[in-house]
Amino acid sequence: MTKLGKLKTQWFTPQALLRASVLVAIITIAMKTLAWWITDSVGLLSDAMESLVNLASAIFGLMMVTVASLPADEEHPYGHHKAEYFSSGFEGILIGVAALGIVWAAIARLLHPQEVTQLGWGLGLSVLSSALNGLLSWIMTRAAKEHRSIALMADAKHLMADVWTSAGVVVGLLLVALTGWGWLDSVVALGVALVILKEGLSLLWESSQGLMDEALEPEVQAEIQAVLDNFAHHSERNEVIRFDHLATRRAGARRYATLHMHMPASWSLGRAATLRGNVERELMNAVPGLRATIELLPSHLESHFEEQHAQQTAHSSTPRAEHDAPT
Repeated sequence: MTKLGKLKTQWFTPQALLRASVLVAIITIAMKTLAWWITDSVGLLSDAMESLVNLASAIFGLMMVTVASLPADEEHPYGHHKAEYFSSGFEGILIGVAALGIVWAAIARLLHPQEVTQLGWGLGLSVLSSALNGLLSWIMTRAAKEHRSIALMADAKHLMADVWTSAGVVVGLLLVALTGWGWLDSVVALGVALVILKEGLSLLWESSQGLMDEALEPEVQAEIQAVLDNFAHHSERNEVIRFDHLATRRAGARRYATLHMHMPASWSLGRAATLRGNVERELMNAVPGLRATIELLPSHLESHFEEQHAQQTAHSSTPRAEHDAPT
């Protein structure tokens, strides 16, 4: 591995980037709080409050990513990968709390308006802090896709939402300076609250779907099916190899697939196991992070569970004869 590759491996891991997110959050909190103190702008106050959420989210995300990286143990035989979903859910809740706080401050300012002052320094500090957040968000998004980390992606999305809301605050303050309408500051703050509330609800939804074992993305399932299609065949000797009952789920960075592989009953166990190993290897090459569980069955049989389910379905769908009661 080259020196550049070693540096990338060391500095662009989820843990390292979330530590950087904590540091950047502290810096932006200081800058945005100073901007609010200078200008007395409720819009900049809302921006500073969201940076507090960034800090708490980054700290909790770092904790959960550390837990998710722990190896499987006796109490958690499937690993700790789902810990990352708690991070995104927690971040969504904090964003909602921050949004309510911004709404409260904005309404109070609408009822009791005050003049916004010294916009130059305030806008400069806000733009600089947004540039830091935007750069970190871009790096974290790329790393999150590479590591398939939902906690890192959640933090990256939150930082980018912070960039857009900061841009909205800046535009609002510029309009205040141009028009003299001080109430625009509060209106922009309310708009910021709605934007980040939507982001918080989105993160809560994604977290809940992960905890409920949501299926893998359609394009990933298509890659899995393409591999299975390459192994499935029908020969003149009636040697049928087919796959069915494919089910997928995701747990943090880990992906899982379970399926049935049907083959001729005359095959030896060794031959069947060899083919299954080849299929598993190709699946893992096509879909990084995938763990496949393949049940072996003769070509003409389904699993006992599926047979029982089919019988129950057929029985329930059979129309019952109706008899008139004797008079």
